[in-house]
Amino acid sequence: MGLTPMGDRYRRPDWVRRTNAMGPAAGGARALLPLDAGALIDATRATTGVDRPADLGDGDWEGRLRALVAAIDGSDLHVVGRLMTREEIMRGLRTRFLLGEQRRRDPAVADEVVDRPIVVTGPARSGTTILFELLGLDPDLRTPIATDVLHPAPPAGVSDADRRAMTEAEQELWADVQPEFAAIHELRSDLPVECITICAPSFAGNHWAMVLADPGDWSVDVAADLAFHRAVLQSLQRGRPARRWLLKTPGWLFLLDDLLAAYPDASVIVSHRDPARTMPSTVSTTAMIQWLRTDAIDLDVLSALIGALFGDALNALAHRRDDGSLPGLYGDVRFDELMSDPVAAIAGAYAEIGRALSDEHRAAVVRYLDAKPRGKHGTHRYTAAEWAFDADALRRAMAPYMERFGVVVEPG
Repeated sequence: MGLTPMGDRYRRPDWVRRTNAMGPAAGGARALLPLDAGALIDATRATTGVDRPADLGDGDWEGRLRALVAAIDGSDLHVVGRLMTREEIMRGLRTRFLLGEQRRRDPAVADEVVDRPIVVTGPARSGTTILFELLGLDPDLRTPIATDVLHPAPPAGVSDADRRAMTEAEQELWADVQPEFAAIHELRSDLPVECITICAPSFAGNHWAMVLADPGDWSVDVAADLAFHRAVLQSLQRGRPARRWLLKTPGWLFLLDDLLAAYPDASVIVSHRDPARTMPSTVSTTAMIQWLRTDAIDLDVLSALIGALFGDALNALAHRRDDGSLPGLYGDVRFDELMSDPVAAIAGAYAEIGRALSDEHRAAVVRYLDAKPRGKHGTHRYTAAEWAFDADALRRAMAPYMERFGVVVEPG
């Protein structure tokens, strides 16, 4: 027996339903919103005035783009999904062209050193987002704010207000397409964003793998993705006071060797929580992200895939942290401790990476949490069984991880 389809879980807003219904009236979503890599590149040349972007160190971006666009064009996206995806590609191309032009005019951007970044990772719903926000209050750290990341090298005449408006339109549209998304993950122009968003214009990374249930002949290129990641950070820190970057993405759990090969002086802070809570949420989040763009979601396949990927990654993390085969400096934050005493949880993780929690940072955390409303956009409620997981069996399979990091079993 399969999982309850997404269409039986969520009702689309009327404007989304009506817009999607325009597809058949025009001969299909593909006919209404065609996707052609060459045409998208030509449009980018025309709108930026840049004929060809300078090298950003991430290899054959055009080959990746063409494979990606072909995969998207062949996928079963509805009208709103194609519009969202087309805009992201075109904005990503503009970012790439304008970053390259900035580097051509100021070659010293390529000499910027990304020094000792602190990277937050962990399974979804283990507290990574609130941890990221609280660590971002550290006055000695720099976070990648959405407006800066989506438009890191704006052309002349584009004001900060223009950049914020464009960023808000793209970021907050996700919750407009399906309001329940806001209870899962809040996106705003002024909030820090994950590395997956920084890297989208590489056309090599997991943003596209997450959006596309079937990527066709396109595949992730981690080295290219990280090279583009560095190029964006170099641009954003150019001419600004030196501060360490604070970065975040749950997907780094699978790619710690690659991450630490690119940034060997990085420190990694890992959040931990009962997998019977995190695994179902990861499935529901990924399914929701795909549901924003398509009706064709195989939840049985998605649940099995995520269960295997995160289960293997977390157990491997436990083994490799013990046997010394994993490079890097690590701090750990357990979800129950983060919720009960966030200041102490942060101080403990900082101590493990050789960093002190300052009085200024401590006070900022307290103020932030006092002012932050709980459940602002509703509550993301779910059970393991609703997303095809047996909670007890999952905990048994994840025993090496839970024992190594002292993860407590949560009720419900």
